[in-house]
Amino acid sequence: MSGKKIQIGGKPTASRAAAGNADEWVTNRAASATAPAESAEKMKRLTIDVAESLHRDIKRKCADEGVKIADVARELLREWSRKS
Repeated sequence: MSGKKIQIGGKPTASRAAAGNADEWVTNRAASATAPAESAEKMKRLTIDVAESLHRDIKRKCADEGVKIADVARELLREWSRKS
């Protein structure tokens, strides 16, 4: 081993500006969060198997329309369940 010495600086301290930004983010993040489109009703997961080609078509159409697959599926199921 060589006699090389490495100086290690002291523990860094957070500046007040950085701490202020963090506090501001925590305070304002609720305002920037998007509200769920659904009511506050508890959600349950539903898993289905579909053909790969159907999934690809659904995914493409949803991407083209800028909507989520889950939102489309929920709406279709909601409409279906309300039919007589």
